[in-house]
Amino acid sequence: VPMVAPGNVQVHVINSTLAKVHWDPVPLKTVRGHLQGYKVYYWKVQSLSRRSRRHIEKKILTFRGNKTFGMLPGLEPYSSYKLNVRVVNGKGEGPASPDKVFKTPEGVPGSPSFLKITNPTLDSLTLEWGSPTHPNGVLTSYTLKFQPINNTHELGPLVEIRIPANESSLILKNLNYSTRYKFYFNAQTSVGSGSQITEEAVTIMDE
Repeated sequence: VPMVAPGNVQVHVINSTLAKVHWDPVPLKTVRGHLQGYKVYYWKVQSLSRRSRRHIEKKILTFRGNKTFGMLPGLEPYSSYKLNVRVVNGKGEGPASPDKVFKTPEGVPGSPSFLKITNPTLDSLTLEWGSPTHPNGVLTSYTLKFQPINNTHELGPLVEIRIPANESSLILKNLNYSTRYKFYFNAQTSVGSGSQITEEAVTIMDE
């Protein structure tokens, strides 16, 4: 198997899900056989928004021939990663380079985990929601938009409300009785808005 590890491993983080890794080629005489390529082992150490340590799954990308760089796609935003590089010949892989730590920046959040509408009255509805399973950063707020739908399925004027990130419920008042409303709900980080979930509910007709 090869004798030495690639040196001077550098990581350039391009965005919240993509990084580029560079390394110096090993001297050909240390390959001790036919140079097949380089393998990059990389794994997520932890999410920076959740301190949970789960089972660490190592991923491997193989770059053929005498390439000295490669792209690592599909990373999770706002996370800490480690990687190392090894050279490969027909017999197997050489020793690993020292582990290199890198961090991905925040991204936009996933959609809120649920939106539930309860307690209809003549002029109010109660909304409850769960924070995104993948916040991908620090949540800054939620945005709720809603509009009435009339009997011919035409949409009325859209109302927009900003809600602090630490809230998980809201009572909407001053609604029209016996009216169907459509709700659009999403979360924000400093990077931008995540995908929204939608829900519909009806205020009651009379007491």
